Amino acid sequence: MSRRRFTKEFKLAAVRRLEAGESGSALARELEVKREKLYDWQAQVERYGVEGAFPGPGRRPNGSTRVEPGGAAQARVGELERKVGRQAMEIDFLSAALRRVEDPRRPSIVSGTSVSPAK
Repeated sequence: MSRRRFTKEFKLAAVRRLEAGESGSALARELEVKREKLYDWQAQVERYGVEGAFPGPGRRPNGSTRVEPGGAAQARVGELERKVGRQAMEIDFLSAALRRVEDPRRPSIVSGTSVSPAK
């Protein structure tokens, strides 16, 4: 007897029904799945998010990391803060480079004649 395989869509639909408030035991009987397996699927969705859950056999693609509740927003904020920091460094670098280029171009105030005191 071979193991049953469930599609990602099937698992996500079951998790959605659990989260909607259906009884785990009743849902397990209806879907002919162990109740513990339903809760495992739910935990996987909570841990990795809908996109990262159930990647298939083997390791998670691209080494996807665990997602904490509300972690997607925090991850996005962190990503944007890093981007702002990089852009601030680029602006500082380019401003300094522009100053160095403009300094030699500025005309000298000294005309070459000496100023004698007025009598």
